[in-house]
Amino acid sequence: MPLTGSAADSPLDSVELKERVQRFQAVLEEIQTGLRQVIVGQDEVVEQILVALFAGGHCLITGLPGTAKTLMVRTIAQSLGLIFKRIQFTPDLMPSDITGTDIIEEDPTTGRRRWTFVQGPIFANILLADEVNRTPPKTQSALLEAMQEGSCTVRGNHYDLPTPFFVLATQNPIELEGTYPLPEAQLDRFLFNTVLDYLSAAEEIRVLELTTTNRAVRVEPVTSAEEILSFQRLVRMVPIASSLEAYVVDLVRATRPKSDSAPDFVKKYVNFGASVRAAQFIVLAAKARALARRRYHVAAEDITALAAPVLRHRILLNFHAESEHVEPDDILRRLIAAVPPPVGQFQGV
Repeated sequence: MPLTGSAADSPLDSVELKERVQRFQAVLEEIQTGLRQVIVGQDEVVEQILVALFAGGHCLITGLPGTAKTLMVRTIAQSLGLIFKRIQFTPDLMPSDITGTDIIEEDPTTGRRRWTFVQGPIFANILLADEVNRTPPKTQSALLEAMQEGSCTVRGNHYDLPTPFFVLATQNPIELEGTYPLPEAQLDRFLFNTVLDYLSAAEEIRVLELTTTNRAVRVEPVTSAEEILSFQRLVRMVPIASSLEAYVVDLVRATRPKSDSAPDFVKKYVNFGASVRAAQFIVLAAKARALARRRYHVAAEDITALAAPVLRHRILLNFHAESEHVEPDDILRRLIAAVPPPVGQFQGV
């Protein structure tokens, strides 16, 4: 097996490593099979959510109401056997409504009062932050420490969150009333910004067939929290060629208008490009996608397939782009075409 680990990884012989890879692929197939019983279409969205999970990142889903965002996340949590909690973000939501708070309790035997911490919904394996852009930035920022550090601080006390910890936030398009743009610092914590679009006519007919009858489907867990953590470690062991690492860096640096390698259209339309965190996330996501596609190394197609969802929320466009109705995806399509991958590295074998 051509998978390699760092010195921090426990040594594995080839037989044991092969068994872990096969188990990962079998679990992924079972999850996808279960999801197809409940979710119609959206294969690319489901793949990106699972890639983000196994890469150890968080995912932001942008889509209009009524596109089954909540159902999709709940079903994924059921199939993974993880603790799932949901927060409906509203304009009056407070940070303590997310993290939890201390309350005063009286001991019935001694009569003494003491502070007791009551955990908030953030103490879960999968947290659905529904319509995260419906609440002001002060409350949105309560997620920052949790997403980056896997912990939260309440009244000066530090609390570790369960592992794995995966935030899947949904947001409505900004042009809808009553929404707040997410702060750039929070956007940067999301591995993907996945766009959930409308289904085709045939798929919408299938939705009607599934949801307007007495049919009930129960998705059974196919894995556990401990196994998912081992899968996340396994993903990091997938090798990537140094030429592909250089390609990822070239792609990310080309999003920065002040970079010498930035194309003219980037310099014209982009105010700020992506940071090195984007390059880290592209490589991790590409490793997870390669393993999910039954390959034991990263190919350039993994990078080009996932570059847009990693980068679309990390480039900030200027007034020229706004006046000409240029979207981030327009820039990224041109950028991927303008920065070709290394010759002979596009497809896996």
